[in-house]
Amino acid sequence: MNKKWQIYETSEEEINEIAEKNQINKLLATILVNRGITKEKDIKLFLEPTRKDFHDPFLITDMKKAVERIIKAIEKQEKVTIYGDYDVDGITSITVLKSFLKDRGLEVSTYIPNRLNEGYGLNKEAVKKIFDTGCQLMITVDCGISAIDEIAYSNSLGIETIVTDHHEPGNELPDAFAVIDNKRKDSQYPFRELAGVGVVFKLIQAIGTALGCKEEEYLKYLDIVCVGTISDIVPLVDENRVIAKLGLLLIRQTKNIGLRSIIQSSGYSKIDSTSISFGIAPRINACGRMGKAEEALELLLSQDIQQVNKLTEQLNEHNRIRQETEKSIFENAMQKIEQEGLDKNNAIIVGGENWHHGVIRNSVFKNYRIIFQAKHFIKL
Repeated sequence: MNKKWQIYETSEEEINEIAEKNQINKLLATILVNRGITKEKDIKLFLEPTRKDFHDPFLITDMKKAVERIIKAIEKQEKVTIYGDYDVDGITSITVLKSFLKDRGLEVSTYIPNRLNEGYGLNKEAVKKIFDTGCQLMITVDCGISAIDEIAYSNSLGIETIVTDHHEPGNELPDAFAVIDNKRKDSQYPFRELAGVGVVFKLIQAIGTALGCKEEEYLKYLDIVCVGTISDIVPLVDENRVIAKLGLLLIRQTKNIGLRSIIQSSGYSKIDSTSISFGIAPRINACGRMGKAEEALELLLSQDIQQVNKLTEQLNEHNRIRQETEKSIFENAMQKIEQEGLDKNNAIIVGGENWHHGVIRNSVFKNYRIIFQAKHFIKL
């Protein structure tokens, strides 16, 4: 395969000026210029983000409606359910919103679909279960933007729904009470790349502002928000950069005993994006992959050190089993390829009837490009 190198044409004078003015080395100044970060305010935001760099949450479409509805639920002590995803972004989103609302005096229920039996997002059977609990308000986190039929069904049962999501919407938005997603076509918000937990952070920031809370009442969750943001591999620019910078500082002194326990068990001594991506995220994700997402949520919500220690051991065990299962599937796929005499330089789709649906994933190994897709076997 032929490759063409494209070299940035940069101004040496501009690089030297930025390096000297901001007291940074020339390499970092070159990176800034190559990324188009040359204005003073943009350089400052990139290098030294602060809490003052968050945008006004009420600039987000439907935010005011959502905040007013949630405050009503707090005041009337309504039955509220948070419906989330089973990955790190979803688990941290539920943790942040549930914890914040609990601090406001509202105990809420949570629902996480089982990855193996229910799959991603809302489903009508789950909505019916939530209705049977007497739920009056359902808040989705990290999902819901494509749940047109499911939210219509929720409406028919008398449940009002607030959608918070960060995925691309389709041509039609769900008929929810409020739809908070910065990727809406009518969005005027200055930043669209928040993770699901970042959207939840903007929601609690808006609720806190409306209730006259001190900044610390929502900023204290930035450790958890940071974990979800980095794990979801969103670009660390603008508000995501603020979340990552402040969140990493907070993680080093976190009061969340579950988060502290999983960090210690991961074996990483330095708290940075690497320890989150390769130490924390795989352990939380393993729970969802193995159909045990509730255990990861319990870990981050627990105030009982004995329960935390037990759950940490379970997360580590799920991760070990996930790794072994993944390795076994990969080796089995390679055997199939060898047996069929397929050209290993091609893209190949390999499937197995008994492969664990929560573990199969895109994988690239050496010169082999293999996509694991259950119940299909196709050579492209």
